[in-house]
Amino acid sequence: MQIHQLQPLTKQKKKKRIGRGGKRGTYCGRGMKGQKSRAGAKIKPQIREIILKFPKKRGTKFPVKKEKAVVVTLSDIKRKFPQGGTITPKKLEKAGLIHLAKHKKVPVKILQPVEIDKQYIIKKCLVSRKVQEVIVQAGGKVETK
Repeated sequence: MQIHQLQPLTKQKKKKRIGRGGKRGTYCGRGMKGQKSRAGAKIKPQIREIILKFPKKRGTKFPVKKEKAVVVTLSDIKRKFPQGGTITPKKLEKAGLIHLAKHKKVPVKILQPVEIDKQYIIKKCLVSRKVQEVIVQAGGKVETK
């Protein structure tokens, strides 16, 4: 017996092609029109779309988004508040030196030291080191928090 004379013991079963007539009809159990009735119909699971909406944790290559502080100079404060007193971000906004958004908390920083003779008490504002020295020498205070 040669290799080309070998034959299988059982006949091969033919694969049934649906949608070609026969007992199942024209729609062959897929229903009528629509995405599910088409060939190669694959529907994404709903959970996949929900997962895509969640914010992702970013890696090391993404830059950290820090909000920049609103800058106010000490000379502007000296001009708007010549008598001295306490200075807060709200008072600076009322004086028209800064504009604060209602829904955001943006830090306020005081820069550019100038000689002052009045006492200023600064609250809830960031201050540069030289400005802090000038304010303390004049008899004022700096309270960051």
